[in-house]
Amino acid sequence: MKIKQTSYKTTNTYRTLNTLSDKTINIWIVLHGIGYLSKYFIRYFDELNKDENYIIAPQAPSKYYLKDEYKYVGASWLTKEDTVLETKNVLAYLDAIFAAESLYTSKNLILFGFSQGVSIAARWFVSRKINCKHLILYAGSLPKELTSKDFSFIDYKQTKITFVVGNKDPYLTANVLKSETERITQLFQENAAIHIFDGKHEVKKAIINRL
Repeated sequence: MKIKQTSYKTTNTYRTLNTLSDKTINIWIVLHGIGYLSKYFIRYFDELNKDENYIIAPQAPSKYYLKDEYKYVGASWLTKEDTVLETKNVLAYLDAIFAAESLYTSKNLILFGFSQGVSIAARWFVSRKINCKHLILYAGSLPKELTSKDFSFIDYKQTKITFVVGNKDPYLTANVLKSETERITQLFQENAAIHIFDGKHEVKKAIINRL
């Protein structure tokens, strides 16, 4: 048995919220977690000031039916199968959104990843050396292959780093949380703010509004 590859052109959707205008101050790129669809995930950001915030929610390409009802659909960014290749495809998709939205602007770019979206946000951030105002890593782990060298390009006077997690998150036990916070401190040279809220593995609008 041989493994072969082929390349082909594909098309994917993404969602936006509010209008990009002269009044816009912040542009958010928000990456959902496993099991989400962008059309639902983007609603977590609907309480932000509509004139000042323009939200872009990319859609993970691998959709599947949740549970056995064949009724509700979720999506995943990556799995352990062909991770390197799939990562390359996902990052190319994000590049295409960046170009389509003409985000080479002076607006404040905020990169937000939730759960599995953290790994995508981090990989895109370091591979493209994204110049963003705020990198928010919410309830997810950074990819194991990343080192402090990958983040050495950051100007911490220009870019804020925030790690957010719930104190009752079942996916981040006390030991995992301890090791992850230590790693974040090391990777970002003690420049990352760590915010632990009272809650589970969930996105809270109140926290987003404060970030």
